[in-house]
Amino acid sequence: MTLTLEAILRSDGIDPADVHAIRHAFVREHEDTGLAGIHADSTDEEILAYTRVQSARPRIFPTYPPRLWVVFIREGGDRARLWSVLENRGEISNDGALRTFDLVASAHLAELRNRLVIGWRSPRTWRLNGPTAAGYPVMEIADAQPVPFPGFDRLVLERAQLEAVMREHRYAAWRTALASVVGIYLITDTRDGRQYVGKADGAENIRQRWSDYAANGHGGNVELRGLDPSMFRYSILRVFDPATPTRVIDDAESHFKIALDSRTHGLKRN
Repeated sequence: MTLTLEAILRSDGIDPADVHAIRHAFVREHEDTGLAGIHADSTDEEILAYTRVQSARPRIFPTYPPRLWVVFIREGGDRARLWSVLENRGEISNDGALRTFDLVASAHLAELRNRLVIGWRSPRTWRLNGPTAAGYPVMEIADAQPVPFPGFDRLVLERAQLEAVMREHRYAAWRTALASVVGIYLITDTRDGRQYVGKADGAENIRQRWSDYAANGHGGNVELRGLDPSMFRYSILRVFDPATPTRVIDDAESHFKIALDSRTHGLKRN
């Protein structure tokens, strides 16, 4: 049985009917519009800007494109490598010839970016509706390249990043580092700036504590229950050796609660 793009999409909760598939090819300049194309050294920002601008002619581009755009880069022959999944937030300009869309990178299939390769059966077709693209075969899923651990002082994770760190092979070194320490961490609700100061001590290291947050969003904390964790940001304030006495860690936690005023203006009750 051949693995298809549909199985990949549905495994991430994506209905192919909500998808528009695009395959970019490297071209210096488009003959029909005169617009600059992309090349092998184009940055993600340049590719995103390039994708945002589409033809205003319905024969070339759909009048009402779906919410998710799954964007691939042509690799030669019938191979197309996943670049990103973008969320279409609507048209922001239309001059009669070109339309510009508000596109933002989505967390969908983030762990497969630059790894997933499908067979693109129509060499002259650069875009497809989702159900058609869903039937295309998966040709390769390359091994993930390890991501170097940035250090405890530089570790700042958005919610989607936290989930990826706790499950993806490329972050194995991160999980090892987080499992080696206990300490004080900070959760910030980026919608209103409120903060939660927490600790991992005793038999529970930071990896274990953060795994709970990745799993359910609140980690069993009363203050966080009922809140939407999608806009939470996670960082580390101070780390300790697991052999550090509990009272030392408690003192550090109390210090940061006072310094950040998390009891009065944050998410901490005690």
